[in-house]
Amino acid sequence: MRPYPRTRQLDETVKEILAEIIERQVTDPRLEFVTVTGCSVTRDMRYATVFVTAHGGPERYAEMLAGFESARGRIRALLGERARMKFVPELTFEVDESVDEGARIDTALRVETAKERRLAGLRREVRAEEHAAEDAGTEAGAGAGTSVGGEA
Repeated sequence: MRPYPRTRQLDETVKEILAEIIERQVTDPRLEFVTVTGCSVTRDMRYATVFVTAHGGPERYAEMLAGFESARGRIRALLGERARMKFVPELTFEVDESVDEGARIDTALRVETAKERRLAGLRREVRAEEHAAEDAGTEAGAGAGTSVGGEA
């Protein structure tokens, strides 16, 4: 289904409001250092899926989701106070795994870049050794054709 500009704007508005509510008004320690990465409100505005991630990675996700389950009613009530909407959507919280996937890709790229730099360095060393061997062979060959004392 193609998103409408109004729906995209609503998604962004709800995301920003929820991020601020979670940061400033929810005191559950399980929700500390949580980032709201996205929000998708249905066209009828009755439901919203909120995508979240937590610093600390996958080990922390179950704890974070339990915190959201516990605070869901309060978060929804605070959203209703702040958002000018006909309906306050039912909230569902889901882990945004794209952040972890991006981190894995970044790490893999860094490892590959480091390997490539090491290989490039080794190639330069091999070329330098080859040139040194060629230069030594040329000097030895040039010295073999000359006679000592001027006699040929």
